[in-house]
Amino acid sequence: MHIVLDDTAMAAADQGNVLASRLIHRAHAEAGWFLYAPACALVEADRARPGTAEHLASLPGITVLDLDLAAALAVARQETWAAAHSQYAAQPTADRPDGAVIATTAPHRWAGEPVRVLDLNH
Repeated sequence: MHIVLDDTAMAAADQGNVLASRLIHRAHAEAGWFLYAPACALVEADRARPGTAEHLASLPGITVLDLDLAAALAVARQETWAAAHSQYAAQPTADRPDGAVIATTAPHRWAGEPVRVLDLNH
């Protein structure tokens, strides 16, 4: 299972959201669970809740995704960097042929977008 945390999911994890905490635990403890933190979303989460970036980046089950050239070009075409980098990270790749699910506490943000969403509010 490949899951991308958007900025709202990162802030929720830092505030003790039970579902986000379970995802982090699974990514650390169970084979086949992968959790990604796009750098642009990490920055936005840290702006909303200072200390979030350092905390999440230090967790062993989370992979921080850098803003490489392909991601930068995708982000440049969107309104918000955090959402754009999260959406880019969820797209299919050679390592993730089915793409990834975006974990969020703001599922309405993703309405109409070509991504699968995991609502962390329930």
